[in-house]
Order: sequence, then structure tokens, then C-alpha cells
Amino acid sequence: MNKWRVAFFALSVSALPVQAQTYQLTMAGASPGGLWSLLGVGVDRAMKAAYPGSTVTYQTSGGGIANVQLLDQKKVPLGVVHNVELRMAQNGDEPFRAPVKDLRVIAYLYNWAPFQLILTKEFADRHGIRRFEDIAAKKPPLRVAFNRRGNIGYMVVDRMLQSIGVSQSDIQKWGGAVVLAASEEQADLIRDRRIDGIFNTLFVGQRSLIEVGQAIPVVMLPINEQTIKNVAASTGTDPFVIPANSYAWQPDATPTLSVGAMLVAHSSMSDQDAYNIAKALVEHVGEVQSVHPSMRALTPQFMTQQSVAPFHPGAEKYFKEKGLMKGS
Repeated sequence: MNKWRVAFFALSVSALPVQAQTYQLTMAGASPGGLWSLLGVGVDRAMKAAYPGSTVTYQTSGGGIANVQLLDQKKVPLGVVHNVELRMAQNGDEPFRAPVKDLRVIAYLYNWAPFQLILTKEFADRHGIRRFEDIAAKKPPLRVAFNRRGNIGYMVVDRMLQSIGVSQSDIQKWGGAVVLAASEEQADLIRDRRIDGIFNTLFVGQRSLIEVGQAIPVVMLPINEQTIKNVAASTGTDPFVIPANSYAWQPDATPTLSVGAMLVAHSSMSDQDAYNIAKALVEHVGEVQSVHPSMRALTPQFMTQQSVAPFHPGAEKYFKEKGLMKGS
């Protein structure tokens, strides 16, 4: 009888529901209403699907640089950071006072925000500019719009010009000008012919560029392989090719560079938590894909395709188990 009682007790205990893992996390992003806030929605949905009862709360911030600081100070468990900002942090480049070495990547989220270098066809033809590097050789009086100072697009375009031996002061000496403006304003400026070009990081198929091409003839400048290699090495940007015919006025595939963004944690996050977050993102990738058309390209394999910073060991363990990353 005792034997059966023991067996019944063991069966009863095994039948008890196991307390499910739940998470209450904060994820630092950028301003409300942008893509990063939608990524917050996607990560929240993925975690809820994987671990019912979990919540990922999106916290607005000043963007990736601010998120590096929040993560480094352990004020938030998760944050979105551009590849460029993470490279700057690792190197201790301004505005960081010293190298930031304790951040780890959970997953790469996108890298399809390439630098699109647009000139009016009239200006490009008049000065014989066919590639980005021709700007250094031709020294044209280029009136060009960059994104606003402090924006990651501004910083990388400035580095791109430096890589071909051109400074903003050179552009001014040649009779040109650098105008700092947000994307929509840039489109208005080139349509009104108050500038000759736009150098900005934008998603392929950007509506404002489609409308510019409908209003005036424009061309897109490719970047040569050596410039891409040099800038990628120094900034953490990814080589990228804008497919041919992404715009009606762009018949050829266009080599360039792209900014990407990744989900980042502090190295002090437990391996199990990092593993579980990576697992949720992979198994419920559709939740992130659904937040915006630009995110449809996200795949589990892509989540592993970055080399700017180390992956968190827990996330890496999961990716390797699933065959998404090399290693045992």
C-alpha cells in the first residue's frame, strides 16, 4: 500500500502545472512614433507569445548613444543601438569619454537603411559625376543636404567624405554648401532646386525619394569597393547593394553602405535570460516582421549577421543550437 501511495504522490506532483517564466522588461529606443517604437511593440509581442504574462515596456530616449549609456549604467535591461554607435562606444569615440566594453548583442534587427546619394541629373551631367569618388576629383560647387548634426546619418556621411579626402569646408571653398535638414525637408529642397543633392540614410523605396524622382530627373551615385571597405571598417556600417530598379530612375544596382540596428544588453544579464529573449525573437519572428513593412525582411538567420560587438553568450548558445551560427 505504501508503495502505491508513493507512486500516486509522485504522479500527482508531476501533474502539477509548472510555473511559467515571465518577464517584465524595459527596452530603451528613441522618440515615440518612429520605427524603433514599433520594434518595441514587436519585441513585446514576441515575448508575450513565448512567455505569457510577460511585458516589454518601450522607453523613449535620445536614441542609440543615450541607450549605450543607459545600458552601460544598467538602468535598462534592453536597448536598441545602431551598429555605428556601438562601434563608437567600443572605441571610446566622442561623445563617449572612454571605451564601453560590457555591452553584448542579443540580435541584429535590420541593416537595410542604406546611404542613398542622390544628385539632380542636371548637376551630375554638368560636372561629370558618375560615382561618389568623383566629387573629390571634380571639386564641383555642390549644394548638398545632410541629416542634422548629431544624427547618425550626419556622422557617417561626414566620415564618407573624409575617406575620399573631402571636408565640409572644401565643399564651401568650391562654391557649394552643406545644408542640415531632416528627410522631408531635404526632399522639398531638391525638388525646388535649392540644393543639388541629398546624402542620407533611408529605407529603400523611401516615399520622399520616389516623389523627388517624379518631380525632377535625379541619379544615384554608387560608391567604389575600397571606399566601402574603409568606411565600413571605421564606422561599423555594413556594405549594401541597393537593387536595380528600386526606383524608376535607378536602372543599375548601386553599391553603398548601410546603417543597422541591434537589440543590446549588458554583459551582466544572465545567460538564461539572454537565451530566452533570443529564443522568443526567433520562434516568434513574425511578431516583429508585422510591425512595419520594412521589417518583413527580418529572418532568424539575419539576427546573427553582425560582427561589430560580441553576442551575449546566452543568445549565442541559442543561435548555435538552432544552426543559425557556426560552432558547437
